[in-house]
Amino acid sequence: MTAGVAHVAGAGTGHNDPSLGSGRKRSLTAYLLLIPGGLWLLVFFVFPLVQLFTVSLQSGFPGFPGYYYRDVNVANYGTALTDFAGHFGRSLLYAGLATLFAFILAYPLAYAMAFKAGRWRNVMMICVIAPFFTSFILRTIAWRQILADDGPVASVLNTLHLLPGGRITETWMAVVAGLTYNFLPFMVLPIYASLERADSRVIEAGGDLYANGFTTFRTVTLPMSMPGVIAGTLLTFIPAAGDYVNAELLGSDRSTKMVGNVIESQFFKVLGGFPVAAALSFTLMAMILAMVFVYIRKFGTEDLL
Repeated sequence: MTAGVAHVAGAGTGHNDPSLGSGRKRSLTAYLLLIPGGLWLLVFFVFPLVQLFTVSLQSGFPGFPGYYYRDVNVANYGTALTDFAGHFGRSLLYAGLATLFAFILAYPLAYAMAFKAGRWRNVMMICVIAPFFTSFILRTIAWRQILADDGPVASVLNTLHLLPGGRITETWMAVVAGLTYNFLPFMVLPIYASLERADSRVIEAGGDLYANGFTTFRTVTLPMSMPGVIAGTLLTFIPAAGDYVNAELLGSDRSTKMVGNVIESQFFKVLGGFPVAAALSFTLMAMILAMVFVYIRKFGTEDLL
């Protein structure tokens, strides 16, 4: 009688439940699958990041430029914030403008792909992702030719007397245009994914209730696509803020340089500039993370892709 009760109690607690064993195996398999990716991030992301942070606190040997010793020299961060404050502001401004323009261009395109394209949807998708098959630098050089003084865009704008200064290249407009073009797919694809997953019956019901197409879009379609808008904004703003190729190829030497150009110059062209370059990198990272944190706190991430 006692053995029978113990057997029943053991069965009730699940000691002999085969599903528990299979669950543990699946959990162990999941952890094992995480090991390669975790090691990759540890070796190629965490370790270099820690090393870069230690470099940002180093000091140079007096009289020996290019040689450093380990120190806690926070003055490098002071130099980054005071001497290059304008470059930080310019980078955030250009990235913000590029993100805004990318959204204005991407949303109608994503909407057309999701609801209006029909059998042309795949063709439009190929056109969106086709730039990824060419080099980032080559795309920017091609954009420089389009915006050249004798190019089609400048010629039309000059004819209409809409171009102050008579040129686009080596101005902030060229840099923002290049950023918008290069990062536009990162805005289109998340918005398209959100719109494609949206329940068309809800949108149709909104149209029946509100009648006005704009009201339906504002109260139904746009809120349903906000996860894609948030993802696209982050995927566009973050790389644009740290970019240096567009400002290097489309901008001028001084007036349009972004903080990425300063970091590149301090690392590779300025003797003894490694600590300041590392401090600039971490300062930019902190600024972007703070802005992303505020953005996510405001809009939330419950339904983010």
